[in-house]
Amino acid sequence: MPVARGLEGIVANSSRLSEVIGDKGQLIYAGYDINELAGKVSYEEVVYLLWNNKLPNRRELEDCRDTLRSQRQLPQGVLDFLKSAPKNAGPMDVIRTAVSMLGLYDENLDDSSPERNKDRARSITAKIGVIAAYFHRARQGKELPPVREDLGEAAHFLYLMNGEAPAQEAADTLDVAFVLHADHGTNASTFSARVTIATLSDIYSAITSAIGTLKGPLHGGANEGVIQMLEEIGSEDKVDAYIEDALAQKKKIMGIGHRVYKTLDPRAPHLQKMAMKLSAQLGDPKWINMSERIAKLMKEKKNLNANVDFYSATVYYSLGIPTDLFTPVFAIARCSGWCAHVLEQLEDNRLYRPLSEYVGEPVGKKVVPLDER
Repeated sequence: MPVARGLEGIVANSSRLSEVIGDKGQLIYAGYDINELAGKVSYEEVVYLLWNNKLPNRRELEDCRDTLRSQRQLPQGVLDFLKSAPKNAGPMDVIRTAVSMLGLYDENLDDSSPERNKDRARSITAKIGVIAAYFHRARQGKELPPVREDLGEAAHFLYLMNGEAPAQEAADTLDVAFVLHADHGTNASTFSARVTIATLSDIYSAITSAIGTLKGPLHGGANEGVIQMLEEIGSEDKVDAYIEDALAQKKKIMGIGHRVYKTLDPRAPHLQKMAMKLSAQLGDPKWINMSERIAKLMKEKKNLNANVDFYSATVYYSLGIPTDLFTPVFAIARCSGWCAHVLEQLEDNRLYRPLSEYVGEPVGKKVVPLDER
């Protein structure tokens, strides 16, 4: 039996949620092309779309927003953990642990009814941004601002992180980024969530699995690597030499190329435009100029395109988000998609149990007594 390393090309489940058409450079959420959604609908509308298979009307959107906003308050035990966690701990490690802790405060954990799981999905999606922002404040020794119910998900995260309400343009920019990151087919973290919930474990365990998977540099951690690369290069005049040397040494250029997309990542142009606009407003075009030069060289030399991580890094950096919070921002946005996949998996559940190819020694070996080995 042929082995599909990394399960490449294997269809493991069916889903109504999203589709990635790599050869066409298309991303679809429940029938909507991402280009139709980005900049036209809010993140909360996408959350509703993924959970209900349709865009909300005004009343449904208000109900969705109100429900999410009412679920932001963290249990005291989780707050205590965020304040006492090591200041140098990785934010993704803290978020993973805190989301897992939420399950300890669910008094009805044994109730796995669809409606109760939907309640949990709303709760986790509402709280994950609070967890990330609160830890960032706590590690700096700053006070934790009280949660508010008058701000959208993106604006609320920026408010908690900085201690003041963000400018509308900053909130709108992050909101579009959230829309672009909400779901992406059966990627590694989403698959991890589905595998975990397929055992009929609980949703907290499933989302914890997803967060742990997203943490890896081959998945969510790539956007942090982009800024680190730009900082290592240092200036625009050093880009060409850096890329030439990296290619000669067969080093990976972070944010370039994609496992699935064989053409342009459809999310990248949206983030590119936002990155250019933010750089112009800040009067600091260095990062976007360096990025554009890298993208041009990689297209010319390797026929590879920039992906979503490449430009999201510059967007987040321009919004004043610390580099080690880039992947947590990804997790905040993707949480709604993870929850949608968990709920979908439970609708028609089947335990995942792939085969493996045994390449060990042939059977027939005899045990040698311990004293004779």
